[in-house]
Amino acid sequence: MADLLPNWTDLSLKEKIGQTIVVRASGYLFDRQIRYPTWEPPATKLKYWLQELNLGGVIVLGGSAPELLFRTQQLQSWSKIPLLIAADIEEGVGHRFAGATWFPPPMALGEIAAKNPSLARECAVQMGVVTASEALAVGINWILAPVVDVNNNPDNPVINVRSFGDTPEVVGNLAAAFISGADRYPVLTTAKHFPGHGDTAEDSHILLPVLSHSASRLAEVELPPFEKAIAAGVDSVMSAHLIIPDWDGDRPATISKPILTGKLREQLGFSGLIVTDALIMAGAAKYATPEEIAVMAVEAGADILLMPQDPEVAIGAIEGAVRSGRLSDERINASVERIWKAKQKVFQFPEESKTINYALQSLSQLDRAIAIQTADVISQKSMKIGGCLPIESPPSGGKNLILVDEALNCSDFLAWHTPAVAIPEKLGCETQLVDAKTLTLLNPEELSITLLQIFIRGNPFRGSASLTPAAKNWLELLLKKNSSLCGLAIYGSPYVQEWLTEKITLPWVFSYGQMPAAQKSACELLFGLSSQIEIRSENFL
Repeated sequence: MADLLPNWTDLSLKEKIGQTIVVRASGYLFDRQIRYPTWEPPATKLKYWLQELNLGGVIVLGGSAPELLFRTQQLQSWSKIPLLIAADIEEGVGHRFAGATWFPPPMALGEIAAKNPSLARECAVQMGVVTASEALAVGINWILAPVVDVNNNPDNPVINVRSFGDTPEVVGNLAAAFISGADRYPVLTTAKHFPGHGDTAEDSHILLPVLSHSASRLAEVELPPFEKAIAAGVDSVMSAHLIIPDWDGDRPATISKPILTGKLREQLGFSGLIVTDALIMAGAAKYATPEEIAVMAVEAGADILLMPQDPEVAIGAIEGAVRSGRLSDERINASVERIWKAKQKVFQFPEESKTINYALQSLSQLDRAIAIQTADVISQKSMKIGGCLPIESPPSGGKNLILVDEALNCSDFLAWHTPAVAIPEKLGCETQLVDAKTLTLLNPEELSITLLQIFIRGNPFRGSASLTPAAKNWLELLLKKNSSLCGLAIYGSPYVQEWLTEKITLPWVFSYGQMPAAQKSACELLFGLSSQIEIRSENFL
């Protein structure tokens, strides 16, 4: 399909600018399935954007992995020039698209690295291999991972377990390993969020954080993982919506020429694609008008604008800036040339990829034994335990109380059949699901709770990676007053785990992952139901 790429120099100015825009698209096939209508246009509008605006790509979310394969083929068929199709698959394709492999979050690898650096690196490489192969199988050619932020702020609400760890050495080494694994396939990788979103206490989806570190501190902590990612051959770098006063006190990194061009291009020598984080995020959107944000991002050195509020408005603003002389033709051409180089790398699949037989062959890349084993190794080798395990058989009629962030937003990992529910129920425990809003309606002294399971982690737009003050007060009262509680399982944030487990002597298990496979490992360990798998290095070769 590489021969379908026209000579980019033959494109009109407007067509060239269109190639620098990537919009959001639902991974579902039909309009009635769209979950985020503010960001995901219906088919008619999306088709118009791709055909008439000559957009360079889409970022997809939602749907199962098999469904996404047909969706990505549909999107490609609507475009005159092959699309970059991106996804935030930091924890594997299955994190976003059911049916593919879902890995524990990257910080689980950092936990393994503290005890066994070589195993952690092997796992990171294999995670990159599996993520890339499964991405291609469903039509994704641009992996928006790895996260190379150093999460050294426990209160970070948005990076948290998405980071490999809290030191630049661990983050850089594991990110480079992931990139080397993914690079075995014709996909693009992305180091994010430049120059580092790990030491903030605000979420740039909601606010504009300020990173008030000196240049020397930035060079010591934030930049080394990006340097290692670049040395490993990462294809793109995503900017962060952050103010960094020591480098540019006026503009967020996304629209700062001293940062994107001065630091990333010139100082670090990065020659690949620079992509903005989503421009609909408040950290960028509230800074200026959509038109001005688009132009300023290109001025700063960005090659691709991710999710502008309106692609037509963004293209018009950039075209107007070129016509007026504010932006040069050479500046646009430099970005398009880099985009073409990236597309030439990924469009290596055959024309028969549009056939059903190819689709079935492609889907055979999902759910392979090596992928499942890698996820299990990461999950099991990163778990933490305390107290006297296993728990004795719980009394029949006990309560399995499950606390989640939001009761209406946990169906991807929690349901009646998933292990955190099914295993305790088989042992005679009745399940009760609560979230931070409903937890405090219960009287902790009156509950006959046998098992407490907590699912808490940092996620974009949540604004916090921890328990609410009210939930903390409630849990402290429970731990002091409830004598029937015999075990605790925590999934997600190690910072929540540390706060809770310092207060108890009960048996407990902690898992970075929240997916069903992680629940199974945790519950089996908690109740002594089976032995953990034996890991042999040769299985990763």
